This record gives sequence, structure tokens and C-alpha cells, in this order.
Amino acid sequence: MSESIADSIHQLFRKLHQHPELSNQEYETTKTIRSYLQKAHIRILELGAKTGVIAEIGSGSPVLALRADIDALPINEQTASNYKSQTPDVMHACGHDVHTSILMGAAYLLKQHEQDLKGTIRLLFQPAEENFSGALQFIDIGALKGVDAILGLHNNPNLAINQMASRAGPFSANVDRIEITIKGVGAHAARPESGIDPIVIGAQIVSAIQTISSRTISGLDAVIVSITKFLGGNTWNVIPETVEMEGTVRTLTPQVRAKVKQQLQSIIENIAIAMGAKAELRWFDGPPSVINDDKWVEFAQSIAKQMNYEVIDFKPQLGGEDFAHYLHQVPGAFINLGSQSSYALHHPKFEINIDMIMPAVNYLYILAKQALIELEHQSTGIK
Repeated sequence: MSESIADSIHQLFRKLHQHPELSNQEYETTKTIRSYLQKAHIRILELGAKTGVIAEIGSGSPVLALRADIDALPINEQTASNYKSQTPDVMHACGHDVHTSILMGAAYLLKQHEQDLKGTIRLLFQPAEENFSGALQFIDIGALKGVDAILGLHNNPNLAINQMASRAGPFSANVDRIEITIKGVGAHAARPESGIDPIVIGAQIVSAIQTISSRTISGLDAVIVSITKFLGGNTWNVIPETVEMEGTVRTLTPQVRAKVKQQLQSIIENIAIAMGAKAELRWFDGPPSVINDDKWVEFAQSIAKQMNYEVIDFKPQLGGEDFAHYLHQVPGAFINLGSQSSYALHHPKFEINIDMIMPAVNYLYILAKQALIELEHQSTGIK
């Protein structure tokens, strides 16, 4: 890679890191991405995205999409970096700045060799991954129109910078949010028999739903049901009328997801009825599980080995990722590349090892170029 491209990409990374923007507010980030694309004479598709950018390199079929997310988190950065966030309480604590920079670097290389491409590369600089709305926004405006396959990447602080990880099948979880309202009868705390205590009922519900994973679902299926918010009452000597709870459900398959929802409903309603109260479950579907295509995972791993990455055996993760929505439309793979940080994603001291950037740029460039050839072979039946 030429020094000028490497310098440009490092400058882009630092600029994005210093000026992070939250989901659906990535206006300056979008301007910056557009500027870098225009400098390289990469054509931008005007599909009506409010934030984020969609662009193309090459022409004709097949069409391969590459996706990077661009939004940041509401976290106040606590690193000692000389390029730390200049925006109070907003930080690229998940590495979307490095994802954007890697995709831009690969785009520059693909543009340099555009005449050699066996089809079209579509670049998706996607907004709003952190609130799980960006992928659906892009799908709605036609980002996947004509796309034959899609590849995406995420940094992983637990991996060394020469390591790559992915897996066929479920890669991340179905991520759903739940709200529970329990309505009892308020009373004086000294006379609980004259009321129906929603706090006691709520406590029983919290305990009972933990049996879903241990007694209702097979031990071979990953399930997490966590109540993370429990609100009731406003003073010390009054039993409240209402309790509000909130939490999350994480599963890996549609079948288990549906069964957990049904069981939750049954537990909540029946405990409330048995205690003379009323309860309501509100379920909010989040992104589905990332389901990687077997062949594309194998292909991405083979290219990684050629590029001297150590390929790591990966277990399904119970975090969420809205890249899943793309994979429900077209085949593809989601991969992790090592960023070797001492701190986890979403931590105020999270800081990538910047030495990961250039190898990742080269890897994505070669992966994309070879993937077009693979797609051409698939369409013609060549093996």
C-alpha cells in the first residue's frame, strides 16, 4: 500500500475518533466520509440516506456489498490518547471509527484497481448500529438492491492484531427488550393485608423467569433473561400500586426466541393472577441473530490465512448486531479482527491498537476482490 493511502486512512481514523456522533446524528461524519470518497473519485449513490453514505466501485454483475458502521456511544472518553474525543460524553467506544477507516482504505485500493474488478463493490457506511435502526434504514432505501452477497467486520479487543475470528451459523444473538407492568392495590405498609403488593409479586416473577433457561429450554440452547430495571414506590411506609420492570432476552434461534416469549407471558400472567393482581408483558423485537453463511465464512477464513492471520475458532456471542438484517436478505459473513485492547468494547478506556488498521485494510481489499471472482464462479458453476 502506498504511504499516501496509509497516511490518509490514519488521518481519517483520528478525525473520526476526535469527532464522534451518536446514532442518526452522524452529520459531520457523513460529510467527512463523502469528502474522502470524492477525493478518490468514488461514485456516491444518492438514495436518500439522512446520514451514512452508500457508494460503488466497478460495474456490472455480480455485486458484493461491504459494510462498516459509523456511529458512536454516549460515553465520556477516559483514555490518555493524543486523539481522544473532543465531544463531551460521546466516544467511539465500540470502534466504529476504525471500521469506517478500514472500509475506506479498502475502497481506495479497490478504486486503484477498478479495471481489474470482476463486478461491482458496493460500500455501505451505515449509521445507527448502536440503536439497531441503521441496517433497516439502508435496506428500506435500496442499499441491497441487486446485491449477491455481503461481508462485514467488527474489531475484537480480546484478539491479537494478527487474529481473525468467525463461525458458520449463529454468530450473535437475537436481542429483544421487555417491559413488565404489575398493577396491585396500594396500602399502608403496616396493613399489607388490605392491599395487593406488586413488589412481592415482581420479586416472584424475577425469580420464576430464571427457570426458563434451566427448566424450559434445553441446556444445549443459549438463553439469557435478565431483569435490569425494577421500579416501585416512592416512600418508605406505603405499598405502591404499580411496579415497572425492564430487561432483555438473548437467544440464538427463532424457535427458542418464540418459546421464551411464550413462557415469559405465561409466568408473568399466572403469578399475577394467583396473587390477585394484573400484569402486562410488552415485548420489543430487536435485531435477529447474525446467521453466517457456511461457504462465505470458509471463504473469508481462507483469505485470512493467506494474509497471515491466525484464524480463531469462535463461539456464538450473546451481544447484538444489526448486520443480521442484511444476512436475512442476502448470504454473507460477519467477521471479527483483533484490535488487542486492554479494555472491553463500550468501556470509557477502550482504545484499539492502531497497528491493526493497515493489515485489516489489505485483508478487506483482497477479500472483496476475490469474493467477486468467487461470485462469478458461483453464477457460472465453475469450481
